[in-house]
Amino acid sequence: MTQPAFHDPIEPVTGEENRHALRRSVKMRAHLRDRGQTRFEIEVTDLSQSGFRAETSFTLWPGTIVWLTLPGMAALEAVVAWRDKFKYGCAFAKPIHPAVFDHIVALGNR
Repeated sequence: MTQPAFHDPIEPVTGEENRHALRRSVKMRAHLRDRGQTRFEIEVTDLSQSGFRAETSFTLWPGTIVWLTLPGMAALEAVVAWRDKFKYGCAFAKPIHPAVFDHIVALGNR
């Protein structure tokens, strides 16, 4: 049985109908790197075990493979799933462990 998406706070999001994991609102600076080795700063605005939403002025296209580096963590591989101007939704290549998810959410809510 599929659980409904969780939003904190509730707001409509592009691609929301395909979401199957608990999603938490966060606000944290991180770095994203593409295959071309370009590394740039982003702001992660929400996170789930299966992906994240972020904002950046750097242009990315759906299908682009990227690596997300959160403070104090190893890079996590993801793919850009959607783009809306400067907002992006990305899906992790492998879901992150629940304990890691809880740790990141705690960091992002400081």
